[in-house]
Amino acid sequence: MSTLPIASPRQVRWAAVALVRSDGRAFAAVLALNAAAALLGLAGPWLLGRIIDRVAEGATTGDVDRFGLLLLGCALVQVLLSRQARYLAHRFGERSAAKVREQLLDRVLALPAGTAERAGTGDLTARGTADSTAVGETLRDAAPELLVACAQILFILGAILTVSPLLGSCGLLGILGIALGSRWYLRRSRPAYLADRAATAGLAETLSATAGGARTVDALGLGAQRLAAGRAAVAEARRARLRTLHLRLRFFAAINLSYTVPAALVLPLGAVLVAHGAVTPGAAVATALYLQRIVDPLDTVVVLLEGLQSSTAAYARVEGLAPAPVPAQSRTEQAAGGHEPADDRIRVSGVRYAYPDGPDVLHGLDLDLTPGERLAVVGPSGSGKTTLGRLLAGVERPRTGSVTVGGVPLADLAPERLRRQVVLVTQEHHVFLGTLRDNLEIAAPGAGDAALTAALDAVGWQHDLPDGLDTDLGPAATRLDGARAQQLALARVILADPHTLVLDEATALLDPATARHTERALAAALTGRTVIAIAHRLHTAHDADRVAVLAGGRLTALGPHEDLLAEPGPYADLWRTWRTA
Repeated sequence: MSTLPIASPRQVRWAAVALVRSDGRAFAAVLALNAAAALLGLAGPWLLGRIIDRVAEGATTGDVDRFGLLLLGCALVQVLLSRQARYLAHRFGERSAAKVREQLLDRVLALPAGTAERAGTGDLTARGTADSTAVGETLRDAAPELLVACAQILFILGAILTVSPLLGSCGLLGILGIALGSRWYLRRSRPAYLADRAATAGLAETLSATAGGARTVDALGLGAQRLAAGRAAVAEARRARLRTLHLRLRFFAAINLSYTVPAALVLPLGAVLVAHGAVTPGAAVATALYLQRIVDPLDTVVVLLEGLQSSTAAYARVEGLAPAPVPAQSRTEQAAGGHEPADDRIRVSGVRYAYPDGPDVLHGLDLDLTPGERLAVVGPSGSGKTTLGRLLAGVERPRTGSVTVGGVPLADLAPERLRRQVVLVTQEHHVFLGTLRDNLEIAAPGAGDAALTAALDAVGWQHDLPDGLDTDLGPAATRLDGARAQQLALARVILADPHTLVLDEATALLDPATARHTERALAAALTGRTVIAIAHRLHTAHDADRVAVLAGGRLTALGPHEDLLAEPGPYADLWRTWRTA
């Protein structure tokens, strides 16, 4: 199940109203044009009934021709109004879909990094693609058509009751059956469609993880396990989809039965009433045609009602991110009167941390970093180095204790403010589609070519791309290998210019000589900044001001390289092991 929230029906309604109001004139124009087209559509059966009655009264050919021309004119104007309404509806829907996607992107970027990671790429991708598209299509097509269809039903019922109240009452029997069926369906459809979309997102997540880790799957022989996971995800998506299908089948069966009732009653009843002179033949024909005509808007309402449940579930997922981002001022900052961090000093006090449903992996850590120092964090695999780095970067929140910058908990800072304080760089890097310049300007919008080139020089970049900063990057253009992608990420760090940098094996994909050169260049470029380097290559520790040694989630040693090396202990053992490896 997704860790991201789902909006309530009330939140979805208010969000939809706000979205429509943001482009209210266009939506009103769509409704007005469709309503006018619907009213003109009522003219056909009425005019045909008048023609029958006038012929019965002995009307001339000219009278019939005039009614026929009027009927043709109404049909032509109706077509023109419907076409213009469709054109405006598509423009309105595409603008609304763009707004939904932009809001979603803003909200995703504002999510705390830990929240986004736990959500998984499948869920976020599904919300940003299929769910957002469903919302846009509903606003473009379903919403105007649903309102217009409802108005058409009311207009036609009014016309039927005006022409013949007795025959018109037959139409109300069909409406009653549809109303009861719709009530049954709506009570059961929302949870079913939410489960369907969640299962689809889970399937996307499973496929994405398997495809992204294909080499690891092959190397470790995990093919059978990933295949089993994929089959389980497909089976869950199938069960969820079948649940919605069963609901639709029962709903449509009840609706189709409701369609036949009015026609089955009005035809024999109309014949009897005409025979007894209670209604004219024209009125009976007009009523029958109106009842036949009402099937189309009723069918539209039924189909759109079914689709509306799916799109409402999609909008609930999209709008669910609205309350998720950390506000501009965190709770802690608000309690402190909105104060900024007093300084750049980072303190770790009595920190314990456990991953969900697991034991503590950090046990009472205490660490005080002096602004501007270089700290190396070393230790054997599984000692808690990466977890400590995530806490120092504000990605995770400690279970107990605190990690603060200038007296303010890092995890309580708004994401935008946190990124100005601390930047975490890991082995995982992303090259965005676009030019090399675009990829660098993400960290420093508006930076000049000189600044971009200087950042690349600082990480040892080889300026060998065909078009320099304007070289297109991506699978269909110039593809960067892992080492170049890592250098690009480090160049972004220099451009972002944070006061604290956490490097978690950030040069692991570089060869040892290049890695050492890059780390020294970074140190020079980030002079005066706090640098926390988590590494297995202990030459990083040799160059640091202090070294923190972790073992079993505990801080076992802390001090300068030479001091720790001079004493027997875990660091000296690690150093000797690394030197002889």
